[in-house]
Amino acid sequence: MEIANDTQEKIHRLISSNAVVVFSMNSCCMCHVAKHLLFSLAVSPTIVELDQDEKFSGLDIQSLLFQLAGDGQFPIPAIFVGGKFLGSIEALISSHINGTLIPRLREAGALWL
Repeated sequence: MEIANDTQEKIHRLISSNAVVVFSMNSCCMCHVAKHLLFSLAVSPTIVELDQDEKFSGLDIQSLLFQLAGDGQFPIPAIFVGGKFLGSIEALISSHINGTLIPRLREAGALWL
């Protein structure tokens, strides 16, 4: 599926102008876990609820996120830190456990301490 350039530009602008962006679905329990972890670290991510936000709904966004994942799985939540795709819930939790999440959040400007 070919993705419209305006969709790609919209996503690129969003992820490049915010320290942390989470593409989520309100009905997804793992999305709630990811957001809770970020909030518990005093991070205020930009959250896009794909099932509620008309600007970011549709197959173009879902196709783009699927391509970014590159592993054949639909990455919801899709988490971007410092303009780069971190991954889904597994990547978020593993980077938190292995100690790479906090430095990455600091480098992106999402944490002050």
